Amino acid sequence: MKKLAAIALAGAVAACSLPAAAQQAIRVGWLIPAEEAKYWLMKRPEDFPQIGSKYKIEWVQFQGTSPVMQAFAAKAVDCGTQTPLSIGQGLIEAKVQTSVIAQHVFEKPGSFSVYWAVKDDSPIKSVKDLKGKRIGVSVIGAGVYAPLVQMLKKNGIDPKTDVKIVETGFAPSEDAIRSGRVDIGVLNQPFAARAEAKGGLRKLFSVADQQPNFVHILESCRKEFIDQHPEAVKAYIRDLTTAMGKVLANRDETLKIVSQVTRAPVPVLDTYLLKANDFARDPGMAPDFPAIQSLLDSFTETGLMSAKVSVSSFQNGDIHAPMK
Repeated sequence: MKKLAAIALAGAVAACSLPAAAQQAIRVGWLIPAEEAKYWLMKRPEDFPQIGSKYKIEWVQFQGTSPVMQAFAAKAVDCGTQTPLSIGQGLIEAKVQTSVIAQHVFEKPGSFSVYWAVKDDSPIKSVKDLKGKRIGVSVIGAGVYAPLVQMLKKNGIDPKTDVKIVETGFAPSEDAIRSGRVDIGVLNQPFAARAEAKGGLRKLFSVADQQPNFVHILESCRKEFIDQHPEAVKAYIRDLTTAMGKVLANRDETLKIVSQVTRAPVPVLDTYLLKANDFARDPGMAPDFPAIQSLLDSFTETGLMSAKVSVSSFQNGDIHAPMK
């Protein structure tokens, strides 16, 4: 009996020494920039008691949403940053079923909108004047490529034959415009704020002129993972929502955290981050499913997606923000 009691006691001690077994790990892919809620979770985990009690996060950095989708396909990450285009293409081309759980940044009336700019002294005064010109884009086939194509077509310009579209990336776009490598180029934050501070450029049109309420960055998880670990994902969503509240309530601290993560100096971030010339953020991080559907339709129309997709494919019941 004593031997059995000792074995039982040893088993109880062993069980108590393995708390990690009760904590579901979530492998989360993240990017730079515009994921301030994640940066709070990453740099201030002590502010979120569910981390370490109900779940734990294993952070994995990526350079874009396409590599995150590839990691989803390989089951190398469980949740991560996506765009409406990447989840649509992932479903069509790789048969990867993801669920949207939150929304990071988007455009709305009054917020910053990605735009195309020309030099102040450019003879280009309207979209119709772009015929025969060189147009800069971040990447051909990226999300903001769709409203550009639609804007050109609406103004009688064939994007395949009437213009030359040049990939510049976002960061070098300002220099491409000023140097004349392109006649018009795309500006996104924080590079737009930098260009505007220097002066000499003029906005011609923005994404919002063609596609209002453009959703830029989403948080998604593999549907299979959500189905297997719904409570862990719900805890993660609650913490994301709480973190966004902290992002919006404490701008000074957010600037410090974003500077830590991105290594951008606070004075540079202060020119735009969480100001009127920045993207919009919803305090509850609620996905705008109607806006996402509108984008999916536009991607099909412009050939960025080969088939129509319903946004319902990316809704997993009520497992999405806001969640308290």
